[in-house]
Amino acid sequence: MPGQFIVPQFIESEDKIIGPITVRQFLICLAGAGVLFVEYKVLETAYFIFAALITAAVFGAFGFLKINGQPFHIFFLNFMQTQVRPPLRVWNKNAVVQMGQEKIIGLPTVEEATKKPRPSSTRLRELALTVNTGGVYKPEDQP
Repeated sequence: MPGQFIVPQFIESEDKIIGPITVRQFLICLAGAGVLFVEYKVLETAYFIFAALITAAVFGAFGFLKINGQPFHIFFLNFMQTQVRPPLRVWNKNAVVQMGQEKIIGLPTVEEATKKPRPSSTRLRELALTVNTGGVYKPEDQP
């Protein structure tokens, strides 16, 4: 029948190459083996064993560990971004950043800020009715 298409089901799963190992995991293991080889050639036996344990743990975590269903490298990148960014972000449209220093231009004082009068309860009811009817209801004071 024309018009029928096969929809892929598991598009979020990675391709497996050797048993349950994915391409990403295989490449991470390959890179870890390369680092271990360099450590073996450069370091003495006692230092190599210590460095190999740390290297295998790091590459094993990046290759196989999942935290909250996410691969460890995604978790690690999110963690690093959280540590680098400031904990509080405040938006100020009047602030101008020049050469790494913040220069504030023309912030309004408390006296300059004008307060709008609060709408009456009947006005609020009319606005609510206008919103609820999708604009069909028109208040009496509007043309």
